[in-house]
Amino acid sequence: MQKELHPSVIKFKEFVKKNPNLIREVRKGNTTWQELYEDWYLLGEDDQRWGTTNSDAKTTEKKDDWISTVLGTVQKMDPNQIQVYVNNLSQALGAIQGVISQLKGNGSTTQVKPQNEPRHPFMFRKD
Repeated sequence: MQKELHPSVIKFKEFVKKNPNLIREVRKGNTTWQELYEDWYLLGEDDQRWGTTNSDAKTTEKKDDWISTVLGTVQKMDPNQIQVYVNNLSQALGAIQGVISQLKGNGSTTQVKPQNEPRHPFMFRKD
């Protein structure tokens, strides 16, 4: 004779089947079935807690989506157009470096240099 389960337990089992990440959480030891059942019973299926268990899968999905978007865009671009953009960027960076070096150069000339040299290069001493 099989013991019949309470209807809420049957619903919880269906909920777990829809959310396989809950099984992983229990196997990792992050939670227990009892805790999950109590949270599910009190909070319901639509609570944000259940969305956080699926966040790893969603994050991976978003990363894959972003990478595919970038790769698709690069594949659609003309290689000559990419070369023009790279050259323009290189020229802009060179101009910025030139301005920075000029600013550094102007800053060093305005500073007072300490005199380590003697006033007269050939100093004669009297005996």
